[in-house]
Amino acid sequence: MLQGIDHIVIVVKDLQAAADDYRQLGFNVVSGGRHPVGSHNALISFADGSYLEIIAFYRDAIDHRWWEPLQKGERLVDYCMQTGDLSGDTQKFRKAGVAINDPVPWSRTRPDGFELKWILSLATGSHRGVAPFLIQDVTPRQERIPQQFEHKNGAAGIDTVTIAVGELSQIGRWYNAVLGKKGEPIARRELGAEGLRFPVGCQNIEFLMPSDPSSPLINWMRTYGPSPYAATLRSSSFAPKILDQRLLHGVDLRLEGSK
Repeated sequence: MLQGIDHIVIVVKDLQAAADDYRQLGFNVVSGGRHPVGSHNALISFADGSYLEIIAFYRDAIDHRWWEPLQKGERLVDYCMQTGDLSGDTQKFRKAGVAINDPVPWSRTRPDGFELKWILSLATGSHRGVAPFLIQDVTPRQERIPQQFEHKNGAAGIDTVTIAVGELSQIGRWYNAVLGKKGEPIARRELGAEGLRFPVGCQNIEFLMPSDPSSPLINWMRTYGPSPYAATLRSSSFAPKILDQRLLHGVDLRLEGSK
């Protein structure tokens, strides 16, 4: 059963530069370590158990799922969902029509030498970044996620991930099959878009399709294809905070006030 958004992935060219910029934005950024596949990361974790993963490459890794997207620019590139039944949810997505791999083991070595282990099922092809990739921990989850939850800007968790898509019926079938419920119809006039929202745990995933010829989602998909477009974070403050777009490395990231 899907339990919520585990983390979202931001791919960048220079990990240290991006980490420094996010620190300027008021985030507590922790070095994550290295994966054996050529990538390394930094993490921004929240009190709700979710986190942002900033990832880059310490060597060429043309077979890595986020290497090719990075060649088109830094941005929010993917999202991961936590599950208590990796095999079961993988099969549900596959039966609903998602191209998703069988679960495979992954690992990362932290700067202190501790080896983290988990299992992933990865959405592939045109479904990468539209359908989530799924994770189940082997080593304790609290070892994978930094415990530094306090941020100067008040960020407290992931609220919503927004994904630009060209059609909605397929998305509805996917999540209806996995969650057993239909999405909530939504309209985003400021984006000239309409879509579906699916609450999962304490978070939301929304899929938006352009409904107006001036929608910025049209140019986004011409450049990047259907993919994650934006993310909204919850704040411990009642007032929303404007984040400097120049420091976000291509990510439309918003910090909303508490409701």
